[in-house]
Amino acid sequence: MSNMMKAMLGSIDDLLPELEAIYKDLHQHPELSMQEVRTAGIVADYVQKLGFDVTRQVGVTGVVAVLYNGEGPTVMLRADMDALPMTEATGLPYASTERAKDEDGADVGVAHSCGHDMHVTWLMGVARLMAEHRDVWRGTLMAVFQPGEEVARGARSMIDDGMTERFPKPDVILGQHVMVGEAGTVGYRKGTILSAGDSLKVKLFGRGSHGSQPQTSIDPVIMAASTTLRLQTIVSREISPRDTAVLTIGALQAGTKENIIPDDATLKLNMRTFDDDVREYMLGAIRRICCAECTASNAPREPEFTTLSSYPLTINDDATSERLRVAFEAHFGERAYETQPAAASEDFSVFGREWNVPYAFWFVGGTDPIEFRRALAAKKLNEIPSNHSPKFAPVLDPTLRTGLETMICAAGAWLDRPDEAA
Repeated sequence: MSNMMKAMLGSIDDLLPELEAIYKDLHQHPELSMQEVRTAGIVADYVQKLGFDVTRQVGVTGVVAVLYNGEGPTVMLRADMDALPMTEATGLPYASTERAKDEDGADVGVAHSCGHDMHVTWLMGVARLMAEHRDVWRGTLMAVFQPGEEVARGARSMIDDGMTERFPKPDVILGQHVMVGEAGTVGYRKGTILSAGDSLKVKLFGRGSHGSQPQTSIDPVIMAASTTLRLQTIVSREISPRDTAVLTIGALQAGTKENIIPDDATLKLNMRTFDDDVREYMLGAIRRICCAECTASNAPREPEFTTLSSYPLTINDDATSERLRVAFEAHFGERAYETQPAAASEDFSVFGREWNVPYAFWFVGGTDPIEFRRALAAKKLNEIPSNHSPKFAPVLDPTLRTGLETMICAAGAWLDRPDEAA
């Protein structure tokens, strides 16, 4: 066990009640992507009191906090802050009842249904523990609280705001995510751990008419329905079974009344891939099929394509992952395991790609252990509410503690002060 972990283990017990209160407050007051003003203010004030050099409003609402503690490596730890435009259905006493206007001006519920409130709480706790135990580590800690992960704009907005020029270049960038999994466990891996994700909006154009006179129309509803079905053949008939890919049509929007054939229809789709060549092929196939279906329907014009979001692959550095494996297994024993890649996507890797430094990302289980084991035995893991479900709710004990320990353990793999210098 590292000197850092030995020194901080006892302090975690004392800190947990404070962090639980912070978590519940953040959970009750979620904020949409790029609107995280309250959350950013809370974290900036908190870490500033600990002695960090704090820069606010990096990339709109991002916060960068730097703690210098002598000669040594620079380690960046990252947490995302934004919530989702959905209504919470957990039934928790601290459930969110917030509502807000989304980017289109629609009134929506807001909920931390992806666990970013847990991520923020973890990093705040680690910042405090590192600040209060400077005698057991050396180097520079950079705590980054990122906006807009859910819309794939937050990391890029911070980079575009001069992040790589304004702050110390990290030797390594580390991040973690609460996921469905037995609370108290940590899942790591070398190489690809998260898929690339691309979301598109496709507008199909027809010619509107009365429902009783379909011969005078070019029906975009039929066009959209045919396109939806045909798009599913990309994965089932054009992608090798040896490759993994997902294509989902999440929205099909057309018309206002049952006896009116509308002028246009809109598809919103999302795809996940684990290979850049597969990704490029699928993007081309989507365009080909949409255009072909419009031609087949005699559409008056080609479809209009809009990119809603684009996430790169998250590919953990091998040497960094091996260092983490050793640290995690030394501390957690059998509770640390090699996980499989997830078909979820993150913009976390943007920081490592832009700084050109190694990075690694891992998962922390957040499911009640009894519930998880029962579901595993019954082969019903898919019935556990997952991230982005309105019922997603990490169990606080031991998830809060585990996330603190994983981040300290990971940072300590670079910053720990050797025994002879302690």
